[in-house]
Amino acid sequence: MSWLPPVDDDDDEPWGDYDESAVRERPNPKANRPRTKQRPAHDNAVVGRVVTVDRGRYLTLIDEGTDTEREVLSTRARELRRTAIVTGDRVDVVGDVSGAEGSLGRIVRVHERRTLLRRSADDTDAVERVIVANADQLMVVVAAADPEPRPRLIDRYLVAAYDAGVTPLVVVTKTDLRDPAELIAPLSALGVEIVTSAASDPPLDRLRALLHGRTTVAVGHSGVGKSTLVNALVPGAGRATGVVNAVTGRGRHTSSSTVSLRLPDGDGWIIDTPGVRSFGLGHVDPANILTGFADLAAVAEGCPRGCTHLPDSPDCALVEAVEAGELGEAGAARLDSLQRLLATLMRPKDY
Repeated sequence: MSWLPPVDDDDDEPWGDYDESAVRERPNPKANRPRTKQRPAHDNAVVGRVVTVDRGRYLTLIDEGTDTEREVLSTRARELRRTAIVTGDRVDVVGDVSGAEGSLGRIVRVHERRTLLRRSADDTDAVERVIVANADQLMVVVAAADPEPRPRLIDRYLVAAYDAGVTPLVVVTKTDLRDPAELIAPLSALGVEIVTSAASDPPLDRLRALLHGRTTVAVGHSGVGKSTLVNALVPGAGRATGVVNAVTGRGRHTSSSTVSLRLPDGDGWIIDTPGVRSFGLGHVDPANILTGFADLAAVAEGCPRGCTHLPDSPDCALVEAVEAGELGEAGAARLDSLQRLLATLMRPKDY
């Protein structure tokens, strides 16, 4: 039996009165749907604070400071897939924002950030890693001993703080193991708040006063006692702590996530971050590096325009001051740290 339609002898066309409109078409909703760049207004969205991020899920605090305050687990909207959402972000959330077990909201907008603390993988990498948004203060925790203090890492933290527009605070722990005077001396000229802390008797009242009413990010080299200090400031925080390797002298990474913790008085937050052994500044403009060395910046005002402040820079006021012994040993060490940072960031990159 043939599948062809019968032939009409009176018509020159072998298909008779065949009409293309008679062909049955398979519907394709996606192909027929009109394209649009308009997105829903989400007028019913509620504002939340991202308190922690874990594998594509965002724990957000809704109605903060009210009787209906609650934590809502959220995911990000499809249109935000290329937008970094980090701890400290203020966001708009839709969907199930009840906070009930099994509920899941959806983040549809990220509010404009007041500050943004960033770092790169290393100094040659211009790709920034966002750490925390909307922080007011950076609490740099460093040990006087065990592990050995790293002054240049402290300098990097200070540069990152000034670049982000946040206020630095330095806490020196384990002062019962070594006198921190030598470590503190170069920092004193910066006007940075410095707090010393013995392992057995941390000055919690003073620290809580400095943290009151602010969102503070705690950073530090692995093993310096940062998470121990956070646990003391926020009882019940339960941040993992570790010990220093007796062979390598390095701390072991214990805190694996960045999390916001509310201070006991309810007015202020401390954000604990994982311990790091390096802190790249590849995203920072070399012209802004000097802001992290306020003591040297005053002397650098006497430098000629375009001065790089490197050892071979002609008529550099900083180099001349060090050679004349005007800045002392501490100033010479800080200039060496500044020059190392500048030389690394000014190195041509492979892109």
